[in-house]
Amino acid sequence: LLDAAHEVFAEVGMDAASVEMICERAGFTRGAFYSNFESKDELFLSLVRQVAEAKLEEVAGRVRELDQASIADPADLVRQVVGASFGERMEPQLISEIRAQALRDPRLGAAYLAWQDAMRVRIEGIIDYVVGRFGLRLRMPSDEAAQLLMDVSDDTCTRATLEGRSRSEITEVLNARLGLLVAALVDSPAQV
Repeated sequence: LLDAAHEVFAEVGMDAASVEMICERAGFTRGAFYSNFESKDELFLSLVRQVAEAKLEEVAGRVRELDQASIADPADLVRQVVGASFGERMEPQLISEIRAQALRDPRLGAAYLAWQDAMRVRIEGIIDYVVGRFGLRLRMPSDEAAQLLMDVSDDTCTRATLEGRSRSEITEVLNARLGLLVAALVDSPAQV
């Protein structure tokens, strides 16, 4: 259902997507849909969570594999940790669609904020790990740094998509912007 929903939402948007369209694409009945999800909104939010979690797990894996000798400066950290790729299923359209729905529906809004808070906590954990492992010092608390990274990532990807850039160009722009931000956030590292 989640894979089918991703395809349908990407093709027609959330408002135009119907439960029937999603079920047909997935090969499920309406009953099977409602035994898994209360509503299309709940399915949509689950999809966003799944996509974001996969991307964060990919980043966390890269963090665990970092080699201190290969890190010359904060920009290297960004290239090796964040960067590599603009996730295959992490389209700005998907995030923008859920945000637009969340602005109109208080229940979905609360769920969206809870998801964003959970993402920030996860990113904060990654930041704390990197800071501790490489002896870095941040110019602000890691929760604020995590929020800034999320905000800049979201805005950069949305703008680059609106400009019609390709996935590889979006990745390049995102890495450059995050490199600048990380350089501004990191205070003279003790060992890099």
